[in-house]
Amino acid sequence: MICPSQSTGTLSATGNQLEHGRFGLVTPKHPGEDREKQSAALGSLLAAVALTTFKIIVGVATGSLGILAEAAHSGLDLVAAALTFVAVRISGRPADSGHLYGHGKVENLSALAETLLLLGTCAWIIREAVHRLTTHRVEIEVTFWSFAVMATSIAIDVSRSRVLARTAKKYNSQALEADALHFETDVWSSAVVVLGLACVTLGDRIPSLVWLRQADAVAALGVSALVIWVSWRLGRRTVDALLDSAPAGMEERILDAVSSVPGVRNCHNIRVRYSGPVLFIDLHVLVDGRQSLFEAHALTETIEGVIQEIVPQADITVHPEPY
Repeated sequence: MICPSQSTGTLSATGNQLEHGRFGLVTPKHPGEDREKQSAALGSLLAAVALTTFKIIVGVATGSLGILAEAAHSGLDLVAAALTFVAVRISGRPADSGHLYGHGKVENLSALAETLLLLGTCAWIIREAVHRLTTHRVEIEVTFWSFAVMATSIAIDVSRSRVLARTAKKYNSQALEADALHFETDVWSSAVVVLGLACVTLGDRIPSLVWLRQADAVAALGVSALVIWVSWRLGRRTVDALLDSAPAGMEERILDAVSSVPGVRNCHNIRVRYSGPVLFIDLHVLVDGRQSLFEAHALTETIEGVIQEIVPQADITVHPEPY
């Protein structure tokens, strides 16, 4: 009788490492993955702290309600950055007796929470923009510090959104991807604020251009629509991961690859799901029942290697059945 075989933790062609612990296979990782993800999240958190503090100091010193409102916005960013940092730290923990598949889905939960924060922010922006367009009563304060604060915000948000996006793509991290989207959104919203400040200045100085005072509200509506669309796509992928949805076409790709392995007569019961950035795959294969256990085990390792060529970071379990 041939016993089931589980992934043995062999190094793939790219040198990816599989971690083992008391509870078996944990998660395949790039060397230094947790450190790099936590570094990106921590950098974002520290930037949020610095930016919020800067805006509060300038707002209090100048008495500008507009800058204090931006400080409140940065406070929301601080909460989002802290949420991402905590999620990345928890998701990097090894499996334990209560979480045998690890803690990867904490990243999916964090991404969903941050997506909801983004949608809530967009709803507030749309409400404020419509209010400005319909009442025409909002006074915008324009000072040197108004431009200085927004320029600083844009510079910091561009830098950290790029770092977060690069790290998210490298390690397939939905939590970092959501954080990057959040701060990329801030870049656009800050640019809209700067546009509004410039238009207000022109409208005040040139009476015939007084209509420019509404330009920031119109631009804000456009940015909000774009962010809602992107947030919807990210949120849908996050919910799919939480509901164990398989990536489109993955089952067919695995079936074709495994069926081409010599010694495999049939491949069935393929199951695929994400837990955070890690893809878990298990499948059954029909093999010659007369071969030794060592030969069957070697065949399952070959099958795992073929699948890892498709998904290098997958956690794979192969169950051989005799014919």
